[in-house]
Amino acid sequence: MTAESFQPDSDSDGFEPPPPTGLLDVLSVSAMVIDADGRIVFWTPQAEELFGYSAQEALGKYAARLFIQPEHLKAVVRLFTEVLETGRSWAGAFPIRHKDGSTRVMEFRNMRLQDDLGDVYALGIVADHNLLQRVETDLALCERLIEQSPIGLALLDPDLHYLLVNPALERIDGIPAEDHVGRGLRETLPLPDIDSIEGALRQVLTTGTPLLDQYHVGRPPADPEHEHAWSLSFYRLEDPGGRVLGAAASVVDVTERHRAAAEADRARRRLALIADASVRVGTTLEVEQTARELAEIAVPQLADVVAVDVLDSALACRRSRRPDDGPELFRALALKAAQPTVALRAADPPGGLAAYDGDRLVTLCVHTGRPVLVRHVGDRDLPRIARDAEAGSLLARAGVHSYLAVPLISHGEVLGALDLKRTTNPLPFDEDDVVLASELAGRAAVAIDNARWFQSVRNTALTLQRSLLPDHPPRHAGLELASRYQPAQATSEVGGDWYDVIPLSDDRTALVVGDVMGNGIDAAATMGRLRTATCAYADLDLAPEAVLQHLDKITCDLEHYIVTCLYAVYDPRTRLCHIANAGHMPPALVGPEHPAELLDLPSGAPLGVGGISFETTTARLDPGDLLVLYTDGLVETRHHPIDDRLDALLGFLDEPHRPLEETCDLLLYGLRHPDDHDDVALLIARAV
Repeated sequence: MTAESFQPDSDSDGFEPPPPTGLLDVLSVSAMVIDADGRIVFWTPQAEELFGYSAQEALGKYAARLFIQPEHLKAVVRLFTEVLETGRSWAGAFPIRHKDGSTRVMEFRNMRLQDDLGDVYALGIVADHNLLQRVETDLALCERLIEQSPIGLALLDPDLHYLLVNPALERIDGIPAEDHVGRGLRETLPLPDIDSIEGALRQVLTTGTPLLDQYHVGRPPADPEHEHAWSLSFYRLEDPGGRVLGAAASVVDVTERHRAAAEADRARRRLALIADASVRVGTTLEVEQTARELAEIAVPQLADVVAVDVLDSALACRRSRRPDDGPELFRALALKAAQPTVALRAADPPGGLAAYDGDRLVTLCVHTGRPVLVRHVGDRDLPRIARDAEAGSLLARAGVHSYLAVPLISHGEVLGALDLKRTTNPLPFDEDDVVLASELAGRAAVAIDNARWFQSVRNTALTLQRSLLPDHPPRHAGLELASRYQPAQATSEVGGDWYDVIPLSDDRTALVVGDVMGNGIDAAATMGRLRTATCAYADLDLAPEAVLQHLDKITCDLEHYIVTCLYAVYDPRTRLCHIANAGHMPPALVGPEHPAELLDLPSGAPLGVGGISFETTTARLDPGDLLVLYTDGLVETRHHPIDDRLDALLGFLDEPHRPLEETCDLLLYGLRHPDDHDDVALLIARAV
C-alpha cells in the first residue's frame, strides 16, 4: 500500500482537511522507539537534529549508553522498566548527552507500544526543554498582556470574524467577549465608514502591510448618546511557515483626547466668532442694520434660526418700567435662518410689532435680564416659545429641539432679546453657548443703544431742520419753483444746508441757498437764525450784496461758524436776476435756446470771515430758462474732481422742458451716492 492510499478523498466525502499548523515545527518535536532490550529501533530526522546522531549512528545502539550520563543510568533504567512493565506513561525533563559532549535538558513524553505479536516497545516524544519553556513563557506573557492590556485587542480569522477579544475591548464597545466570537467586524464597530475599514483590513490580509493609527469617530452601543473616538491598527498574523492565520486589531480609546481637541477647536471658533462680531456688528448707526448684522453672524455658527427683537419702548428711547409679569410690546428687527425652514413663518416679520404675554420665555428674558435656556424643547415648551398655537405647530414641524434667549443689555438697561433656535444642528444649547450668545448680545446691545440714541438726536435735528425750511407755493410771480432737502446718506447726520424763497415788493422774488459748515442740532439752529435774519433783511429791500454784508456781521458773532450763501433777486418785469455770492457753489443756468452753463460769479468769501465786501452780478432769465441753486453736497465727493462733478451736473440739465419735480429727483438720483457724507439743499426756478 502506498502513501497516497492514506490521503483522504475530499471529492468523495466532502471533507476538506485543514492546513497543518507550524507549532510542532517550531518546537522541533522528535520521536524514537526503543525495544525491550533498550536498543533504538526507530529514529526520526528531528531526533538527529535534537541529539546530533544520525540514524546510522543511533539505530541498533543502546539508548542509555548513547546519550545518558553514567550518574543518571540507574534512574533511566528504572523509569524504562516501569513504562514497559506497567504501561504507565511518564513525562518530565531529563538531562541527556549530546553527540558534541554537552549536556542538554530535554522534555520527554514516554509511553509503551505493543505490536500484533505482543512485543512491547517504548515510544519517546522529545523536545528541547529550554525551547519549550521559552514558548510557554511567551504564551503566558502574551495571555497576560492580552488580558491586562488597557488597549482593546482582537484576533480575527481571514473572513474577519472574531476569534478572541480581551477585556479592554469589552469595555470599549460594551459587548461581552463571548458575544464577539463568530461575529463580523461591522456588527461591533459602530463607525459610519465601516466599509472602508473592512476594505483596508482585507488589503492588510493580502499585502501584509500593517494599517496603523487610523482615527475614527462613532457612537458605541454602550454609550449611544455621546460621540467617542478610537485609534485603530491592524496587523496580519502568520505562522512560522508563512501561512496567513488572520488579523490582529488594536483599538485605543482616544475619546478624551478627541473631546479635548474638539473643545479647543470650539474655543478657537468662538474666539474667532467674537472677533468677527467686533468687526461686523455695529458698522453703522442704524438700529435695523445692527440687528441684521447680529443675526447674520449668529447663523449658522451658533443657531439655525435667529431673531432679534427690541422693546418698542427702548426704540422710542423711553425708559422701560421695572420688570413685572405683564406683557411686553416687541418690534422685530431681524430674522435669519441657515436654510429654508417653516420656522421663519412662525417668527414675527422684521419691522412688525408683536405683543408677548408675561409667560412667554422671551418676555421672561427681558423681565429678568437673564438668559433663558431650554436644552431639550418638548411639547410643553413650544407654547411658551411661540407667539400662538399655529406658530408652535410650525416650530414643531421645523424640528426645533433646543432654545436659547439672551437679553440685549446696555448700560444696565434691557433693550430686547436675541432669540436662538436649533433645528438641523443636533447638539442642544449648553452653558458655553449661553456665554457666547451673551457676549455677542452684549456687544450688539451697545451698538443698538448708540444707534437708537443717535437716531433720536438725528430725528430731533431733522425735525428742527425741516421745520425751519420754507413751505413755499410752487409758483411765485414769474417763476415756477421746486426744491429738495436731503440729509447725508452715509452718516445719517443732519447738517446746516438750507434754501428759501422770499416774496418781495413789486412781484420780485428772493432765492436763497446756504450751507452752515458742521452737522447736528447746533448747525441746524444756526441755519435757522441765519434764515430768519435773511428774511428780515430781504424785507428791507436791500441789494443782494448788502444782505450778505449784514449776514456776515451776524455770522461773525456766532462761535466759529463758517457759512456759504447765494442770494438772488429775480424781477419778472425786467427778466433780470441780481445775484451775490459768499463763497458758495456757482448756480447753473440752462434754457431752451442755450446749453447749460455755470454762471461766472465772483466767488466771494464765506460769511463769518468778516470785513469782506461782496459784489452783485446780473443774469437774464428768459421764459423757459432754469436757474439751479444747490449746496456742495450735491456735487462734491471724496473720490472725484469737482470739475468732473460740475460737468456731470450740467449733463443732467439737458432737457430744460422736463418738469421741475422730475429734474430735482433726477439730480439727486444721478449725483448722490450712498457713501455721501454731506446733506443737500436744492432749489430750481423756471422763468415763465
